[in-house]
Amino acid sequence: MTFLKQIGLCFLITSCSNVELVDYWKNPDIDSYSPTKVLLVGITSNIEARQKFEGQLKEEYESRGIEAVMSLEFLKSSFTTEKKTEDELIALETNLIENGFNTILLTKVIGVEDKIEYKKNYDGFDSTYVKFKEDYLKYQDAFYNPDYYKEYTIYHTETSMYCICPTNSRELIWKGYIDITDPNLVNEIINDYVRLVVVVLEELQLINPVSLQPISNLEAIK
Repeated sequence: MTFLKQIGLCFLITSCSNVELVDYWKNPDIDSYSPTKVLLVGITSNIEARQKFEGQLKEEYESRGIEAVMSLEFLKSSFTTEKKTEDELIALETNLIENGFNTILLTKVIGVEDKIEYKKNYDGFDSTYVKFKEDYLKYQDAFYNPDYYKEYTIYHTETSMYCICPTNSRELIWKGYIDITDPNLVNEIINDYVRLVVVVLEELQLINPVSLQPISNLEAIK
């Protein structure tokens, strides 16, 4: 079983998440990576969602002993909604290096797709019916009966990890393609998205697992 399928199976077993890892790429020249200070950037005009998303990622990194800074803490809140020039982005990278950063984790929406899902069984017909009239009667309402189908939206997103190390080439380390289905429950979607990203990065040795602190005998009794 491939790593991608293992991750997908894990999330199917542990939750009914609307967040799915579709594909990913890891730099073949990098076996493992140890970020020391990370800038977390979520590109969205929804400031509240951006705050929660970057905040939860920050907690995950800090629980692993890695310094993490939300873009909302380091940049203007309008940074991700204003067009930037190449010179401005070069200046940003230089500023980040001067402030001790060596990694950027960038998340953005790269596409939106509307879908229609038809119900498998409708109006009491059994799926084993194979005659023409049963088949036709079963599906004839497909285009005008709202009880027959469900409309939903899939957001195609991309999360990328970049090295901006001053002594090495500034390059892409990892990129993951993640689909979000009907993101109505913002908190739940953010929780699942962050958890998925963290699991993948741990498995690929791009961040360390959470260090478990030793528990004293007295604490264990309590």
